[in-house]
Amino acid sequence: MKTKKDFNPEKKLAAVCGLFCPSCTVFIGTAEEPQRLKAIADHYHTSPEVWECHGCRSEKRSYFCENNCKMVECAAGKGIEFCVECEEYPCDELRTFKEERPHRIELWEAQEQIKKVGYAQWFAEMLEHYACPQCQTINSAYDLQCRKCGAEPSCAYVDRHKSEIFPHLSEEK
Repeated sequence: MKTKKDFNPEKKLAAVCGLFCPSCTVFIGTAEEPQRLKAIADHYHTSPEVWECHGCRSEKRSYFCENNCKMVECAAGKGIEFCVECEEYPCDELRTFKEERPHRIELWEAQEQIKKVGYAQWFAEMLEHYACPQCQTINSAYDLQCRKCGAEPSCAYVDRHKSEIFPHLSEEK
């Protein structure tokens, strides 16, 4: 299991929308837990290979991101690195995206922090935000318990947003 010490700030792991790739359940499944990736693929009746993701700015993005994310192309077309740099921020596309799933709750905070301190410092802050307070393993927003040591909550993000995450997990089953 990767801990916060296993990551250095890499822009390919910082999505233009403000999501933090190391805390993505698909990214974790690709890098460390193939059974997680298989469960996602089974849920959507696809193969695990189409879900593999090496980061939002990498050559290999997940099925969802390749087929549904409009922010990457939009940012590239405008010559910007993050949505917060856009004159239209936050646009309707980003607003809708934010509201669809609980792992996107903090997009505005992420964008503002990237603008304020830069992506490298924000990246370090996100490692802390998603690290288990007990063992420092990086968890996703949907890991209510640490995936390594079982600590609850798994990370500060889950502690802060458990009431929004739990109903979503119940709907998925």
